[in-house]
Amino acid sequence: MNDIFEKYNLEANAPQPIIPLFAAMDDDGIVEIPEDSTFALLPIRGNVLFPGCMMPISVRREASVRLIHDMDQSKGNFIVSTQKEDNAEFPSFDDVYKVGTLARIVRIIELPDGSSSVILQGRARFQIDSLASNEHYMKVHAHQLPDAPVAPDRQEELSAMLSTIKEAAHKIIRSYGGAPIELAQAVRDIKNQTLTINFIAANTYIPASEKQSILEASSLLDRGMLLLGSLNQQLQLIELKMRIQSKVKGDLDQQQKEYFLHQEMRAIQDELGGNPNDKRLADFKARAEKKKWPDYVKTAFNKEIDTLQRINVNSPDYSLQVNYIETILDLPWNEYTEDIFDINAAEERLNADHYGLDKVKERILEHLAVLKQKGDMKSPILCLYGPPGVGKTSLGKSIAEALGRKYIRISLGGLHDEAEIRGHRKTYIGAMMGRILQGIKKAGTSNPVFMLDEIDKVSSDFRGDPASALLEVLDPEQNNTFHDNYLDIDYDLSKVMFIATANNINQISAPLLDRMELIEVTGYVQEEKCQIARHHLIPRLATEHGITVEDVTISDDVLAHIVAHYTKESGVRQLSKVLATVCRKRALQRAKGADTANYPISLEELKDMLGTERYNDSIWQDDMMPGVVTGLAWTAVGGQILFVEASATIGKGSKLTLTGQLGDVMKESAVIALEYVHANANKWNIESCDFDNLNLHIHVPEGAIPKDGPSAGITMVTSIVSALSKKPVRKRLAMTGEITLRGKVLPVGGIKEKILAAKRAGITDIILCSENKRDIDEIKVDYIRGLNFHYVNTIEEVIAVAIDNI
Repeated sequence: MNDIFEKYNLEANAPQPIIPLFAAMDDDGIVEIPEDSTFALLPIRGNVLFPGCMMPISVRREASVRLIHDMDQSKGNFIVSTQKEDNAEFPSFDDVYKVGTLARIVRIIELPDGSSSVILQGRARFQIDSLASNEHYMKVHAHQLPDAPVAPDRQEELSAMLSTIKEAAHKIIRSYGGAPIELAQAVRDIKNQTLTINFIAANTYIPASEKQSILEASSLLDRGMLLLGSLNQQLQLIELKMRIQSKVKGDLDQQQKEYFLHQEMRAIQDELGGNPNDKRLADFKARAEKKKWPDYVKTAFNKEIDTLQRINVNSPDYSLQVNYIETILDLPWNEYTEDIFDINAAEERLNADHYGLDKVKERILEHLAVLKQKGDMKSPILCLYGPPGVGKTSLGKSIAEALGRKYIRISLGGLHDEAEIRGHRKTYIGAMMGRILQGIKKAGTSNPVFMLDEIDKVSSDFRGDPASALLEVLDPEQNNTFHDNYLDIDYDLSKVMFIATANNINQISAPLLDRMELIEVTGYVQEEKCQIARHHLIPRLATEHGITVEDVTISDDVLAHIVAHYTKESGVRQLSKVLATVCRKRALQRAKGADTANYPISLEELKDMLGTERYNDSIWQDDMMPGVVTGLAWTAVGGQILFVEASATIGKGSKLTLTGQLGDVMKESAVIALEYVHANANKWNIESCDFDNLNLHIHVPEGAIPKDGPSAGITMVTSIVSALSKKPVRKRLAMTGEITLRGKVLPVGGIKEKILAAKRAGITDIILCSENKRDIDEIKVDYIRGLNFHYVNTIEEVIAVAIDNI
């Protein structure tokens, strides 16, 4: 076998460029074949041999080399068939297609590199039936496959299809600049229809599987349609490549142009003393490499850097662009502080900083617990509402310390420009980010505790509505893509814990209120104020004034006296000011040499320090006359008792007079009360009263103070019934509730403040709507000890409790 390899020097069995040679062929495609039906089988890969066409191949398999040697010696015919899989190194009978081409060796060519190529000529299509033997190479039984005749009425269709195939072949040949001229000439010169299809199929760069399908088609029309489909696909691919090449060439031309212009600009700047922008650009790029920002931010940053490179340093836009890029770099993209998940430590911290506020502390601890269990969650939007001075703002700082987060606070009071929230467009002179992103930038982290103070004081004018701009900020479903007008890049605020504070939630727009979780921070009672003063205010104020806690020794009675007679508020802000005065007085005494340590402050000394008492709690009056009823009212500084006085006289015609600066709601309550008493006078034995000539005067003392609200409804009814029946109300009794024309008693708010005010005033019995019992249940038992509550549903029940023997 070695002598065979040495004689032919055959190396590779791979597809080779096909030379434009073909043999004469009859129109029916039939050639004279010996009757012997056993032929040698030569498997090839990557190409298909067609009848009438010539194809050079190289072989290196031992079996293929021996086959070529035998066929060259015998000048015999053999069958060439294409392998189904190109990677089969030793193909079996099942690895080749069963339709092949009968071939013979035309010439063996010795190439300059020492190898040899065998030129084969295809003669006819053959169907391989079975394997005859496989001793040195495969031999098979096969028979010729003649082409199915074309019907006469379809000859014109065949001619048109062949013309179309030739045109497509010419286009493909012209698209390849290196194609030989002889190939195009050969296509034009072919007259035989079968040879035209075979030759074009053999010399076109289409997949071998498609060529095999063309070879297997029995009808010349079917073979032509398959070839035309492959040629059209080839043309479309060629057109797509040409378009891509044209576009790439255009892009390269533009890049080269920009490159040369940049080089010229750099040369000019070097002549003028160098480019001062280079160092700044290098610094920006160095800082950018350390950022952990998202891909879309990186893309925007690179775009802005390219813009800065093209701006002259003397241009007014240069400083604007520099400021914008510095803003992008200063923001803490994807930078977060690690939360402290010690629940017990957080609870101790909250209790140490604030007395009471149990609901708020519980909500914060719940959030921290969920965050610890889940690892990640959208931060809640909390809104702490209540009277001033109760610690809403300072509570935010304690929450931040408990969570281990940075703390940022902005005041929204009086804010009326939407740009304060969303920022200005960077095209404007003096443009900057909104206060939200400025706070994030200041914090240096993307998950701070962000306090929005006085959110109910936001106003709007022709410059926009800041409350509407806050809708996106305070919506956990939207603020992960917060859009600032100056930054013009979406920023993720979903990890920020926003805490808003408000005094009156009725002044907040409904859509904004709906986005927040409301937590009421009620006012402190006197006992709570004393505890806050002793454990929080006095130690802090003593340190601020350079003295010790021992220098400000105050007994519980004196501290309670300060709260009751020198302050009047729901919170402790005014109390802090009063205690600051006491600390200053003690600091002065100590500076003069007095020994103030552990020297208690008496009531007499307190009067010298603070002057006369500023406030006197309203107390129940023992000399109650008919028509005078004690009501309960809620104010911004806490609860208080309110006297409602009614007097009835007989005149000419009926008349209702209301005094005491009553609001519209209280005026309506008075009208309803009078009409109800008039309609139900027989229930209380006052039907003899001449209502047609009744002059009723209702007065609420402290007339210089405006008063409004529905809470005095049942109080006014009781006052009118007492005045008309001339029977006084029970001693030490107070009431609050709204009425209807049907005599129903409705619940009201502010119960805690009202109840505590009643207790301070010496009230022992209180009438409430039965639905307000749930408010009483939330008050600590120690605060309501000694009070009797009468829960009612109708006016008849109110009168039965309030007036005896009626």
